[in-house]
Amino acid sequence: METKTKNHIGRKIGLIRELRGMKQETLAEELGISQQAVSNIENSEKVDDAKLEEIAKALGVTKEAIENFSEESMINYFNTFNDKVSSSNFGHNNTCTFNPLDKLVEAYEENKKLYERLVQAEKDKVSYLEQLLKNK
Repeated sequence: METKTKNHIGRKIGLIRELRGMKQETLAEELGISQQAVSNIENSEKVDDAKLEEIAKALGVTKEAIENFSEESMINYFNTFNDKVSSSNFGHNNTCTFNPLDKLVEAYEENKKLYERLVQAEKDKVSYLEQLLKNK
């Protein structure tokens, strides 16, 4: 698998772009070129350093990250990541340190108090305006 992208900068750019969830059109807009030009770059085995810097910036990586990218290292990274997640029981045995219903009741009470204060403020405004009208 690594032989496909070992020295093919264009393929590395394409894979990184896809891993970033970016379409060719989006990368083209970032670079100020056409989608076809991005396609041509991704099919090129070599890309000049200045253009590679621009592409790296648009992808949010370094030029070196593109040059050193390999599919094998990404597979190893994700396998290691999944092993760590599995071994730490991520997503299992999680317990709340509070009662969610208590939090809901607290939020309701706070909102009720706020609403009552707003209603009272409106009532005060109305009575003030009524007094102004009576005095005229």
